[in-house]
Amino acid sequence: MPLNEKNLKSFFYIFITTHLIVWTLIPTLTNNNLPLDTIEALAWGSNLDWGFNKHPPMSAFLVEIIYQIFGTKDWAYYLLSQICVIVSFFAVFKFADDFFENKIFCLISVLLLEGIYFYNFTTPEFNVNVCLIPFWVLTVLYFWKGFKENKVIDWLLVGLFAGFGLLSKYLFIYLGLAMDIFFIYMIYKKKINLKCLISFIPFLIIFLPHLIWLTENNYITVTYGLHRTGAEDPNIFNHIKHPLIFLGKQIVILIPFFLMTLFLISKLKVKLNFKDNKLFFLLVINIIPIALVFLTSMIMGVKIRTMWMTPFYSFLGVLLIYVFQSQINLEKLQGFISVFLVLFIFSPFAYAYISITKTDKRTDYPGRMEAEKVKLFYENQNQITGEITFVKGNEWLAGNLSYHLEERPKWIYDPDNIFICNKDLECVKYK
Repeated sequence: MPLNEKNLKSFFYIFITTHLIVWTLIPTLTNNNLPLDTIEALAWGSNLDWGFNKHPPMSAFLVEIIYQIFGTKDWAYYLLSQICVIVSFFAVFKFADDFFENKIFCLISVLLLEGIYFYNFTTPEFNVNVCLIPFWVLTVLYFWKGFKENKVIDWLLVGLFAGFGLLSKYLFIYLGLAMDIFFIYMIYKKKINLKCLISFIPFLIIFLPHLIWLTENNYITVTYGLHRTGAEDPNIFNHIKHPLIFLGKQIVILIPFFLMTLFLISKLKVKLNFKDNKLFFLLVINIIPIALVFLTSMIMGVKIRTMWMTPFYSFLGVLLIYVFQSQINLEKLQGFISVFLVLFIFSPFAYAYISITKTDKRTDYPGRMEAEKVKLFYENQNQITGEITFVKGNEWLAGNLSYHLEERPKWIYDPDNIFICNKDLECVKYK
């Protein structure tokens, strides 16, 4: 069945359904245990708060919802990751509809994302980065709709999704700064009114509890984030080394993405009209956040971890197609689809091969067996009585126990040892 505008939506729904099934099924069949970050989120979710030592609480909220519905079914957490991804794909598809007369370009804008491994290979591990993707994309979608149609509901949704985004990960701030730049531009163009300020109401309602928690806990998540960047290292060469490494990694990551576009574009000839509001918006939401991250690395001399960039490229396909749409030759579409299918098939096979052949990964950890050992140990000890209610330890070891034990004990952080505790917090040391 050849791709055309009549069957466009059918192709899109087949694509996202297949992506959902494949990337839920492959890790379910090849992993013996959930990945580190997913277990970590489950540990936080067992003892919910408005923040944790490493991150804001949204990832913990979402996995706890899944746990309450499905319990210890590993596939459910892989499914959660893919729901985040396909919601993002759907939002990008909907967003692109406003930018292209030829609706095939909308589908291509989404298919191009399969050339970026952030949207396939790394997604089985549900973490704050995957959690952030849908809120990043939905915020941009309704931010654009707000400027285009100026409806109250759109501005309210901007605030809602922006609040959820910042509760997912503080890197959302980079998108917020980019949105501010476009906001200032629209004020200059006199194409904005005070109705947009209503977006701050849901945003503040959502984010304020975490902000209160943050001040009460000495900004522990901010301190953790800075520590992860190596900000304490005063070496002046870091101001050159780290941004160049960051730039190099982004180029490597995007190679498959750009190779896919070569099968569509007949000429690499660009003429940009910066008076075009659509083009300016796409440039702002795509380029500004990445440029700000680069400047952060250069000014502060900090290293940027590759996975942090997970949501940043969500609209890159829309930008590329919009810029080159007059040079796109749809007669080459079959070649593009062929390359897409190769990447689409190769990625899960590569994941499965690595998962099966390498046996020293976190996903090979015998979490369920370890929980059974702990249960037996607790039943045979005579120091304390009562049901296991708490487990103390780090997020990985104690988090696995919290997830796999039938009682679902609440996790409490301890950096050095594993303690099993009853409801009165009377504890016995396990390791």
